[in-house]
Formats: sequence, structure tokens, C-alpha cells
Amino acid sequence: MLELHCHTTYSDGQLTPTELVITAAEAGVKALAITDHDTLSGWEEAFQAAASYNIEIVPGVELSTVYNERSLHILGFYPDKNKLENPLKERLNGRKNRANQILEKLAQLGYPIELEAMGEGVAAARPHIARAMVKAGYVQSPQEAFERWLGEHKPAFVQYDKFSSLDGIQLLKSCGAVPVWAHPYLYQGGKIETVFQELLEAGLMGIEVYHPHHSDSQIQRLEKLCEAYGLLKTGGSDYHGGGTALNLFNLSLNLLEPIKQTAYNLKEAVIKSQIPSPYLG
Repeated sequence: MLELHCHTTYSDGQLTPTELVITAAEAGVKALAITDHDTLSGWEEAFQAAASYNIEIVPGVELSTVYNERSLHILGFYPDKNKLENPLKERLNGRKNRANQILEKLAQLGYPIELEAMGEGVAAARPHIARAMVKAGYVQSPQEAFERWLGEHKPAFVQYDKFSSLDGIQLLKSCGAVPVWAHPYLYQGGKIETVFQELLEAGLMGIEVYHPHHSDSQIQRLEKLCEAYGLLKTGGSDYHGGGTALNLFNLSLNLLEPIKQTAYNLKEAVIKSQIPSPYLG
């Protein structure tokens, strides 16, 4: 009944925060994390909607970072919004620039498109471009757009701005957020165990163990890794709307309390340290 990885229309999800809350309630979810890419803009609407459906909202974010020149995502739970919003503005601007570069490449390849205007705080993403390509009649589905043009190593692909995973972890902790490695077995830049060690040294505090793209054996390996290093275990459907269902793992709410306590301890430590973060100036 715990969902700790979901996206809304403020990043690359297909449902508004209100629609996501309603869908989660229908699926039996009792605690729902809003983890849009590089933006916190969906929180307020989700909090308002959740009041009518007896759902607890877990405020979160999914940072798009790079490790060994490959995409690696870091989830952050319970960040201080006032501290994290300004640093995220740079990430949002980087996403807009990336989207424009992709559009330029597509136009040069003979596939000019225009994106619909996006509201304040929306994180531009490749799925927005993929849906625009479908609307323009260039492809039959967003999946085809990724397979032919937008996926890694495809003709219109553009890499993220180089914001390192290590810096991402430190940024989240400086804002009182619990940093968690999202879907480790989707990472394609090195062996999980090797990458994990450096993330751990940077301050990683948890691993997303339960994910639709993790096999049973991979889940067992990650569970053992968490137990060996005393890390938090999280999980979720990585819900964007459409194909994947919510509440896939029927995770216990008992996983949430240690995350809350860790976030509280982090915020207390940040206050007591009185050391300004280099990311907040």
C-alpha cells in the first residue's frame, strides 16, 4: 500500500497530480510519493487532492544526474522545499535547453515539430517530444519515437547537462532529503557493486529495491546489499500513466517510517551544523 516512485504532468507523467491521487486511491495506495524529475511543482496540488482520499503524500523528487557519462537517477524524499527549489531552477533550465537541442536535431533530420507551451515548473522531457512526434504523424507511438530518434545513441539524442550523481546526493542531503539510488539495474555505466561503493561514500542512504524492471534475483541482491550496509529500502511502480499499474508490489507502510525518521535526523543535523551549503548560495 506504499508507492514511492510516481510522476505527474509536471515532468513526464500522463496524469495531473489530482488524477494520480485518484488513481492511487482506487488501487488501494495509502501513502504516495510525488517524485517528478527535477521539479517539486506537483506537490501542492497532490496535497490538496489527497485530503479528500485519505492518502498520505510523501514529498519527493527524482534528480537526473550523470555518472561515468551515463544517466543515473537519484530519488530524494522529504526535501526542504524552500532550500531545494532554487537549485532545481538550474536543472529545469537545462532540461529546456536540452529539449530545444533535440528539436533542432529533429528539424535538421526533416522532422520539424513544436511543443505545446509548458507551465511554470514543468520539467521538459523526451516523452513530451515523443508525443509531439506522434501528433505530427511522424511515428505511430512514443515507443517508436524513442527506438528510432530519441533513445540513447539515436540520431536526435542529447545527453543531460553534466550534473554528477555525487553532487546530486550532496545537494539532497544539504536540503534535508534522503537520497536513494533509483532503479539501479537500469543503469548502464558500470557494475552495480562498483558504482554503489562510490555513491555510498558520497552519502547515499537507500536503494530502490522494488521496481518493475528488477527481476526477483536482482531484488534479492539489492535486499542483501541494504542489509549489509544498513541502508533504507524503497520501491514503487515508477508510474507514468498508461501501461504500468500502481501498487504492483503491495509494499508495507512499515518501510516509510525509517525514511521519515532519517529525513527528520538529516534536517536536525543541517540546522545544527550551521554550515551553509555550496549549492544554496
